[in-house]
Amino acid sequence: MTRTLPGRTDHVVVVGAGLSGLSAALHLLGAGRRVTVVERDPLPGGRAGRLERGGYRIDTGPTVLTMPHLADEAFAAVGESLRDRVELIPLHPAYRARFADGSSLDVHTGAEAMEAEVERFAGAREAAGYRRLRRWLEKLYRAQMRHFIDTNFDSPFQLLTPDLARLAALGGFGRLDARIGRHVRDERLRRVFSFQSLYAGVPPARALAAYAVIAYMDTVAGVHFPRGGMHALPQAMADAATDAGAELRLGEDVVRLERSGDRVTAVVTAHGRIPCDAVVLTPDLHVSYRLLGHVPLRPRPLRNSPSAVVLHAGTDRTWPGLAHHTLSFGAAWHGTFDELTRTGSLMSDPSLLITRPTTTDPDLAPPGRHLHYILAPCPNTDIGPRAAQWGDLAPGYRDSLLTELERRGLDGIGSAIEEQCLVTPADWQARGHAAGTPFSVAHTFAQTGPFRPRNLVRGTENAVLAGCGTTPGVGVPTVLLSGKLAAARVTGRTGPSARRRRVPRTASEGTPS
Repeated sequence: MTRTLPGRTDHVVVVGAGLSGLSAALHLLGAGRRVTVVERDPLPGGRAGRLERGGYRIDTGPTVLTMPHLADEAFAAVGESLRDRVELIPLHPAYRARFADGSSLDVHTGAEAMEAEVERFAGAREAAGYRRLRRWLEKLYRAQMRHFIDTNFDSPFQLLTPDLARLAALGGFGRLDARIGRHVRDERLRRVFSFQSLYAGVPPARALAAYAVIAYMDTVAGVHFPRGGMHALPQAMADAATDAGAELRLGEDVVRLERSGDRVTAVVTAHGRIPCDAVVLTPDLHVSYRLLGHVPLRPRPLRNSPSAVVLHAGTDRTWPGLAHHTLSFGAAWHGTFDELTRTGSLMSDPSLLITRPTTTDPDLAPPGRHLHYILAPCPNTDIGPRAAQWGDLAPGYRDSLLTELERRGLDGIGSAIEEQCLVTPADWQARGHAAGTPFSVAHTFAQTGPFRPRNLVRGTENAVLAGCGTTPGVGVPTVLLSGKLAAARVTGRTGPSARRRRVPRTASEGTPS
């Protein structure tokens, strides 16, 4: 039986209004708890924030939304529906992949459309391989979801389920790149179905084949975009939580936790003191551990994922070869991952994610203008340039990115930019992200499943962690699940619930003292 918090948990304070905190809040509200959400920023969203500049509405965090039913579970907990709050637009294609040899492939999530595209791109034998790969991805997802992803671990022995045998039989404990290669041999196709392991902080050649479940989410389950931008999702979750009775306190940074023995009794901000029966902490692990005054012992220090440089560019023109999401692969591949995870060098031949959200929602930019988001993976500050060095590196790196984009067909992009914002590892670090990476702790074998930092912390009875540093891990779907799993530690509920009653909030509850 999964462990839950002992003692009273009537009033829960959630620290952080990112996706994990808002998911936790909605699930807690659905279980009848009174909830206060405290967020340091003036808007909800956390990493999924919003920047408005010159009429451009810029998403500052994730740009890819998969598995929206996991967000819908959170809304359902309070008797609502995601689609009543947010208009979701399916993306067709989910991605466009462009390669250094000039070829391109549209990645469709429909089986027949993708099979036809693979046959056009690489021939009938590879199309047959894609059919086998798709079936394998579907089986892999079914084997993992219930007992490995959507679950709270108290012991590695919880892995011992029939699904473990199924996962092993599917080759989930082999290497990702090799397993993908059993189905498709064209190296370009192998990239399309394995680059996702970088989200987990591990090169495809060293990642567990089980991480192909991320490729399932991207290439089988489907990619969506919320009208109004990705920030529309956390904003809708915050609105639903408020309507369900939560108190949302924005612009308040938590400075410390008050304790009585092993229990947190209050969350203290610069604006006052908020008494509580339990607390859900969603900041980066090192921040949460500092607030708790305890860092769990591990045999080896935590290893962080690579980071990224992001250029947000509002332009007066665009380029017809771009889809909503375009993967622009360099000629190099394996050497690129060595640079990101071993040598700590900036990519010499970068593979880039270019997102043009105005393809789907033109209202995110002024009339006749376009918004582009260029993400270039880079080493984190543990192994690459330190945060202090990025002040000097940033202008030159921006120029090199624009030069490379020009070379890849985005003619005149430098002169087309009207508004821009460059985000580097120094900026991520200033936001409190360890090692200057927004992707948190890497998903090495020793940092996965029951071996990942747990959402319960020894020495504190009534605190739970949520977010990408704890179980189940990095990415929008898993972060939403982390909030659900954190709420389950409080309530004991493990499935979606429909809210039956609104919990009233009196005028005196949660006020500063």
